[in-house]
Amino acid sequence: MAGSTPASSSAEVGAYGAAQPVISPWKDAWRRFRKHRLAVASLFVLLLIILAVLFGSYIWRVPINEIDFTARLAPPSREHPFGTDDLGQDLFARMLYGGRISLAVGLAAMSVAMVLGVLVGSVAGMAQGWVSSALMWLTDLFLSLPQLPLLLLVIYLFRDSLKAIFGLEAGIFIMVVIVIGGLRWMPVARLVRAQFLSLREKEFVEAARALGASKLRQVLRHILPNAMGPVIVAATIDVAAAIIAESTLSFLGLGFPPDIPTWGRLLFDAKDYLDFAPHFALFPGVAIFLTVLAINFIGDGLRDALDPRRVI
Repeated sequence: MAGSTPASSSAEVGAYGAAQPVISPWKDAWRRFRKHRLAVASLFVLLLIILAVLFGSYIWRVPINEIDFTARLAPPSREHPFGTDDLGQDLFARMLYGGRISLAVGLAAMSVAMVLGVLVGSVAGMAQGWVSSALMWLTDLFLSLPQLPLLLLVIYLFRDSLKAIFGLEAGIFIMVVIVIGGLRWMPVARLVRAQFLSLREKEFVEAARALGASKLRQVLRHILPNAMGPVIVAATIDVAAAIIAESTLSFLGLGFPPDIPTWGRLLFDAKDYLDFAPHFALFPGVAIFLTVLAINFIGDGLRDALDPRRVI
């Protein structure tokens, strides 16, 4: 990180004159992260889920929209490991397909929130006077808005337009990502601004300023890399929140249509069959629960690993 020992140095002199190896900040963070057992186990679980949804359909070659009314709401069996839905479609195949969309929505919405939040927070942290005040006023304004009603309103107004421009699946995906990400950048902006206000007064930034570094170089070379620790933690939490938001929209019938089986959409379709086909809701619900729980534990581990004040 900026202001630390130059990268060309491979050793430091210890208290008794012995050379001590220099550990890079990221290697030290990984060492700290590995000591958080729940975070490591969660990382393993999340990797298994990602590998399953990415490559599972190449192994389990069952069409996701193959209807078989003779097998409606069948319980888990050898032919259908997760059972079938109300149309006799294989639930395992639909879970694998829908998992890719749910995870993609979470990652894409997180990216939108991170870009907007880092941009607004950086400008507010480096600017002075009315610019910083106006950006923080805008951030507080967005924070005060009720997110779920606003999500529903925006989707209702622009759903048909985006479908006409980009097609059904791509239009809905873009709409959900932009709406969810566009309403989750505010905490990131406030976090980044607080980091910038603290870091811009540090000695290494003042030294760069005294040497004539422009504000852009100060931000990109010195301040932003040192502020990324809390931002990475916030990003992991935003992925989980975006997955839940997409599931909520699909559960309310305003997300993806029935032929695009995201985990939230599967829960929406299963709500009328909880009494006599609980497996229909159990598997997508467990998938959402495990994914969100794993991401939150990973975020908790990253928070401890990237906090230089915490000794592990």
